[in-house]
Amino acid sequence: MRRRDLLGMAVGTLVTGAFAGRAAMAGARSDAKSPAATVPESMTTADFHAARKFAATRSAKVAYVERGTGKVALFLHGFPLNGFQWRGALERLSAHRRCIAPDFMGLGYTEVPEGQGVAPAAQVEMLREFLDKLSITSVDLVANDSGGAVAQMFVTRYPKRVRTLLLTNCDVENDSPPPAVVPVIEMARAGAFAEKTFLPQLADKNFARSAEGIGGLCFSNPAQLSDATIDCYFKPLVSSKLRIAQTNAYAIGLDPNPLAGIEPALKRCMVPARIVWGTADPIFSAASPDYLDRILPKSRGVRRVAGAKLFYPEEFPDLIAEEARQLWGVA
Repeated sequence: MRRRDLLGMAVGTLVTGAFAGRAAMAGARSDAKSPAATVPESMTTADFHAARKFAATRSAKVAYVERGTGKVALFLHGFPLNGFQWRGALERLSAHRRCIAPDFMGLGYTEVPEGQGVAPAAQVEMLREFLDKLSITSVDLVANDSGGAVAQMFVTRYPKRVRTLLLTNCDVENDSPPPAVVPVIEMARAGAFAEKTFLPQLADKNFARSAEGIGGLCFSNPAQLSDATIDCYFKPLVSSKLRIAQTNAYAIGLDPNPLAGIEPALKRCMVPARIVWGTADPIFSAASPDYLDRILPKSRGVRRVAGAKLFYPEEFPDLIAEEARQLWGVA
């Protein structure tokens, strides 16, 4: 089977099932055009690897990177990425917060023992253990993609530990898992997702940046994905048989819906929240940001970013920093 056919079984099904032609909803702010990508050159993958720390918890040896001091902001990444997604935001916001970006279990560089669950509910408990280990009582949560589902679960389970909530494109109760992701979950259940998706992209970085790879599907400017960035994200996912199984397990954990029944708890959530949404995302429903804005009592509205795809927080850290500062009430 040709390499492109292998990946087509995974990301190709996402494109086929994606929500296309979404128009911005009335009454919400929308940028006139997609902002220029401003991923900083100062924090390289080598810098990020060198800065990595580990915190041993009951669930896992959690890998994380931090910048700054003071009140803590916790950044939750998407699938199949890791904390490197937030490098630009960490640099821009470290003057205002102690910015911490951990890697979820089953993704990135967190070391997970065999048999440990990696579904969203387990991730929530891992984060609680992680914060306890670092003696952190409360955080400003910033989250993307499946990290947004974990953030919603965390804030409803531990509301006193969250000061603010900044959500970007992510799952919501009535769109989790989104239809476009269901074929990926089925591949993972068959034990095929990790190897058939990530090995071809590691072998051919231009393929990874193409319309058939993660670049074309999830990034507004895939040409800016460096070879080192692709390695940083994908190498740990297939580094051993155990890691391959855990990567598949992460995908499997997205079904059944981990957010089922969460709406009443979100309606009681008194945490100030802000939703920022890329309009060109082919994975999540265009109705989701308005749903979140409607059910979160202290929502401060929706900002739509024209032309931005799922992983735009990595590409547009100035935008994330601007929204975070406004939500946090800092200059």
